[in-house]
Parts: sequence; C-alpha cells; structure tokens
Amino acid sequence: MSQPVHESFMRRAIEVARHGWGDTHPNPLVGALIVEEGVVVAEGFHARAGEPHAEVNALRALGRKPAPGATLYVTLEPCSTHGRTPPCCEAITAAGLTRVVVGATDPNPAHAGKGFDLLRAGGVELVTGVLAEECSDLNLIFNHWITTGRPLFAAKSGVTLDGKVATRTGDSKWITGEPARADGHRWRRLFPAIAVGAGTVRADNPRLTARVDGREWCPWRFVFDGLLRTVADKAMPNVYTDEFRERTIVVTTAHGGMGYVRKLNAMGVKAWVLSSQSPKVNFADFRRRCGEEGITGVFFEGGAQLLSELLQARELDYLFTYHAPVLFADDKAKSILRGLRTEGLENAIRLGQVRHEVLGDDSLMRGFVRYPEKMFVDEATFTRKLYGE
Repeated sequence: MSQPVHESFMRRAIEVARHGWGDTHPNPLVGALIVEEGVVVAEGFHARAGEPHAEVNALRALGRKPAPGATLYVTLEPCSTHGRTPPCCEAITAAGLTRVVVGATDPNPAHAGKGFDLLRAGGVELVTGVLAEECSDLNLIFNHWITTGRPLFAAKSGVTLDGKVATRTGDSKWITGEPARADGHRWRRLFPAIAVGAGTVRADNPRLTARVDGREWCPWRFVFDGLLRTVADKAMPNVYTDEFRERTIVVTTAHGGMGYVRKLNAMGVKAWVLSSQSPKVNFADFRRRCGEEGITGVFFEGGAQLLSELLQARELDYLFTYHAPVLFADDKAKSILRGLRTEGLENAIRLGQVRHEVLGDDSLMRGFVRYPEKMFVDEATFTRKLYGE
C-alpha cells in the first residue's frame, strides 16, 4: 500500500486510541486496526492498565483468524515483554498476521525496537514511523513518565494577544471562547490531576472537574495553600464540600497549622504537608510525592502566581496557551507569567515540539518548555505574594 493509504488508516487508529482518553494511566493510549483488502474489519484500543492491549482487543473484535494478507495498524510499537498482560508480539504472530504498520516506537529505552525485532524474527513485514509524531503526541504524559521517571507538569493559560489574563480590575470571564474552553476540559480529562493556587480557589471557587460530552469526571484536585487560608475562610470552597471532596488534596506546609489539617481530614479532604522553611511549597518535593503516589501528570490551571513560581523553579515541563483575538494594551492588566529578568533572546524560555490548533476565533499553541542555560529571577520587581495571586 502507498504511504497516503497507510497514513489514512493510521489516522483512524489514532481516533480509536482516543477512546481510552484519560483512563489508561500509567499506560499509554494505543489504537489498532485490522485491514483486509483495503477495508477495516476490526478495531481495538487499550482501555485501562491491566486490561488487554489494543492489538489483542482488535483480534478479539475480529473473532476469527485474519484473512491472508491482512494488515494490522497500531499507533505504538507492540510490546515485547510480559507484564500484567502477555506480549502483543506473540499474539500478532500467533494470529498469522504477516504485515504490521506502526506509528511510534516504544519510548522506553529498555524496550524500544525490541518489538520490531521479534516481529521480524517471526516473519512479519513491518512498516514503521507512519505519522510517528502524531502517534507520539497521544502520549505526552506516558512518554515523559517512562523516559524520566517523573510526572509531567503542564500548565494552561487563556490569554489576550498581549499575554494578559485579566483587566486591571480583575475582569477575566471570558477571554477565550467556548471552543477553547471546551478543549481545556478535554485536556483536563486526560490528566490524572489538576492543580490551582489558593488565590484561584478563593476568588473563583472552581469545581475543577472535567465536563466533556455532557459527562462530569473528577481527577485528583490539588490546591496549593501553604498557609491554609482556604480552610480558614468561613465559606468552604466547592472542592472541600462537594461529592468529589475525597479526590481533593491540599498541598501545604507546617506553617499552615496542623489544626486546619485535621479539619480537612475530618471533612474527607486529604492534605500533603511538605517540609519547607517558608509557607511556599517546594515544587520538587511535590513532584517527588506525586511520583511516589503514582500520579503521572498534573495540569496546572493557575493562578498567575502559582504558574509564575512554577516557571521560576524550572519545574514546568509543558505549556498550553490559548490565544484570543483580544488586546488590552494596558500595563496594569494582569499578565499570566512574570518574575524573570530576560535581558537577551539567549535568556528567553522557548517551546519545543510545538503544535498549533485553531478553535473557533482562538488559537492553541502548546509545546515542551525549553529553559535557557542561564535564567534570572527578578527579585526586585517580583514579590512572592503569600496572600493572593
């Protein structure tokens, strides 16, 4: 088959993979198709960790031996080792498939290419690297986790063309339109956890759930509150009182007071008390704790103070920025990121592996954060506010 035909089927495999969106952690999203004489006869995707992989689900959906000359399309290199499930390479050769078209190579350095070697040894014809970047993009969280052993820390912002998130009076709803906001909820649904600062909770009282296609889903919800100001308030925030409160974790320090921690626990809310000489939570310690708890990715949604401190600490891995066709042109309007002293372009933070998407009148730019060798925090003009964001 020609490359355009392979790409067409692989795009369908990517769509199939997304049926597991947000449910496969810590495993990757994977989609598979079986094609006979140019027609898709079976599809499968990986639904949850510990359950059958996409290739096996496609073979089961077929319900019979593939016809001679059938082709398997799969978005990720078939696994070659025994884990919670048997290796897919064995299932593929046992089924009699003699041609496999693959998107991305397994990012795990210990496994990369071994599946290909096993399939070739079994007499399977391979075509690899078809829409590899798109297939790899399915698994931003998994790829980062499996290659670094660290959770992926991503941030989201909705800004004007001049980088503002609110007017000088604090008016911010809504800078972006409905398509962009709906896309933000789609990414919320992917990540195992969402994080916001105490100022955002006190100002907006957000629900911090993902609402997609009329359904609501709750990830882990982190509230960064080094002094437990949100617990001292008379009116308890939604995230401490709603039906998902057991999915809320307050990230704090001993400076907040253990009495408030006990109050949270009595309400069914968890608290992580991290060691710190100041009321400011250490992001490296937070990342370490997430890894210990098996939380492979966190989607930081604000506010500006939290995101700026995350960037200053060089702990932000990935950035989603939704740009609206709006200009404030006001020096006193609120910027999403601040606190650095960037005197030359060589000191600028850049994004890598950038992807773009148009969402109604807005546009999304996203990519991996690439830090310069030297990055200066402007202590003179950036005051770390402990009582607001």
